[in-house]
Amino acid sequence: MVNNGLHVHVPVSVIILTKNEEQDLPMCLAALSWTDDVHLLDSGSEDKTIEIAESYGLKISYNPFESFGKQRNYALDNIEVKYDWILFLDADEVCTPEFINAVNRVVADSPEDVAGYYCCWKMMLEDTWLKRCDSFPKWQFRLLRKGRANFTDFGHGQKEGEVQGKIEYLKEPYLHYSFSKGWTQWIARHNKYSSDEARDRLNKKPPFRNIFSSNTSVRNPALKSWVSGMPGWPLMRFVYSYILKLGFLEGAPGFIICANMAYYEFLIQIKIRELKKGKG
Repeated sequence: MVNNGLHVHVPVSVIILTKNEEQDLPMCLAALSWTDDVHLLDSGSEDKTIEIAESYGLKISYNPFESFGKQRNYALDNIEVKYDWILFLDADEVCTPEFINAVNRVVADSPEDVAGYYCCWKMMLEDTWLKRCDSFPKWQFRLLRKGRANFTDFGHGQKEGEVQGKIEYLKEPYLHYSFSKGWTQWIARHNKYSSDEARDRLNKKPPFRNIFSSNTSVRNPALKSWVSGMPGWPLMRFVYSYILKLGFLEGAPGFIICANMAYYEFLIQIKIRELKKGKG
């Protein structure tokens, strides 16, 4: 790969989780020529996902999907990667040259006591970066040393589980096209996600003191769990993102995402109410 005039090869293995990702996978793979070790962990695709992966020469594994945390742990336990560093991506995520350079620097220079890195993304809708609406930066544990960490589930996603060492922050973002499959798919997916979030926000509610933690992986699950019980929280979520965070400056895409995220929080709130009544 030629990156800013330099030939770049980064000693990092990439693992991509997929199910029916024929639309987004080519975009993700086209930005991965900087590594020669890309693995696809599929959970039963019925479209051309596997055909596309084979055309790129990917190493393909299969495992039924239960949750993101369990799927990532399966990958860590069962996929034989080439390098000591592993980057997890989803098919709708794209590495930029700047992100690749940042990854290259940290894997070369990180002290041995660093087990991995939180990574952040630029949320994209209609070629607009939703910096304000999505409260950039948000962090997920995605880059880790082999054998030094695993994952645990929370809500519809995952966070770091057992970690041997420190987790640092990689501040250069990648691109995330979460809305690429259209709003019908997004709404159906987030209807399911809201059920997972409701159960965990109710049953795995972290201590209130975690809200004040400087570690976002500790603070955010606690914050989500506690604000879910506030009357009118979905409306407050919209006002916070669209008005107080200046999301209106991001045009129609900003309004669309703020309205939909408020709706998502509304779904979570009414499902928590349902669970409390014993109907969920």
